[in-house]
Amino acid sequence: MSETADPRAFLVVSPGRNEAKFMRRTLDSMVAQTLRPTLWVIVDDGSTDESPEILAEYTAKHDWIRVIRREDRGHRAVGPGVIDAFYAGWDTIDPKDYTYICKLDLDLDLPTGYFEGLIHEMEADPRLGTCSGKAYYFDNTGAKVWERMGDEMSVGASKFYRRTCFETIGGFVREVMWDGLDCHMVRWHGWRARAFPGDALAFEHLRPMGSSQAGIHTGRRRHGAGQWFMGSDPLYFTATALWKMAHPPYITGGLASLQGFFGAWLKGNKQYDDPELRAYIRRYQRRTLLGGKTKAVAMAEAERADRAPRAVA
Repeated sequence: MSETADPRAFLVVSPGRNEAKFMRRTLDSMVAQTLRPTLWVIVDDGSTDESPEILAEYTAKHDWIRVIRREDRGHRAVGPGVIDAFYAGWDTIDPKDYTYICKLDLDLDLPTGYFEGLIHEMEADPRLGTCSGKAYYFDNTGAKVWERMGDEMSVGASKFYRRTCFETIGGFVREVMWDGLDCHMVRWHGWRARAFPGDALAFEHLRPMGSSQAGIHTGRRRHGAGQWFMGSDPLYFTATALWKMAHPPYITGGLASLQGFFGAWLKGNKQYDDPELRAYIRRYQRRTLLGGKTKAVAMAEAERADRAPRAVA
């Protein structure tokens, strides 16, 4: 159980740099929430645009918003840099003041009942350790496009956690694929991870997933290298890359992912330093290939269910 007096107390930490283009949409959607954060810590990671002025405007009106300013690192941080910025905010608070915590990007437009809905799901399932809604964006023609994601992983742009689960897994790993590895770690420790479908928890991603500032192919190569770090099964990853070739950017996106994965393998890049967890991830991925994701998730959760009572207590 949480040590907090308020069982629904929650913290949001948002790292961001040069988000002036999208930030007001996120800020306004947070102000409009039916259940607002107890505290929202926004880490301005050295912005050189109008972000500081916009943030000052909102902090003057809302005492539950706090801004931390970091020095300009000269570029937009991705992967481990984002997590470094997250911890710059996390290190300023006492985690025991909160039942739930969230890492939230500053390029999202959330439905008004978003956090109330996530907490409702947490309260309904004591084994649920992390969750989110699902993201969509509007393409150049104005069509609504759902980002491809399963039900078994909370979305990296909006990582909502039971604080005790977050502490149990040791927080976020400061490497690319932190937002995939964490959900495997959640199941490894006996919890569940979910992304809930449906309009009630759907949010608009104003900067579509995987759109690296250096180009989508750079993002795909980085993703492949991150999958190598996580310990993914080569056959499974090849199958997913081949599937991605049938989606934009056709052929080349999947090839870039494969280049990242096998390039990291050939270079002898490091992998996550828990061989037992890496074996657990590969076992889950092979089961996915053989029997489908739904069955593989159920088996992965059942395999570590003996840990759940200790984790929840």
